[in-house]
Amino acid sequence: MDKMPKELLQGTLDLLILKTLSTASLHGWDISKRIAVVSKERLSLKQGSLYPALHRLKGRGWIEAEWGVSDTGRSAKFYRLTSLGRKQLETEKAHWLSFASAMTSVLQMEEEA
Repeated sequence: MDKMPKELLQGTLDLLILKTLSTASLHGWDISKRIAVVSKERLSLKQGSLYPALHRLKGRGWIEAEWGVSDTGRSAKFYRLTSLGRKQLETEKAHWLSFASAMTSVLQMEEEA
């Protein structure tokens, strides 16, 4: 299956990162890798999008970061959700599910016409 259009990904970047961090504390490369694996390679985050988004989410208080050692033995910044970030994840998730439901309704209407 083809990768998702870049425009679709741009509108969901915060949600993707917050959801990924809801399962574990991860460094940037692992966030990107996990999203690619879970999406069966249909979604991919480039460093040029990921790291500015992480910085933005940290500035909003939705995530925290601390230095640690990666699986490869290298120093890396690990990110985790804050309690505010968990609340924002639920808000973002509700907005996405509402949007997806609305889109499904419209697409089904087209098929019925």
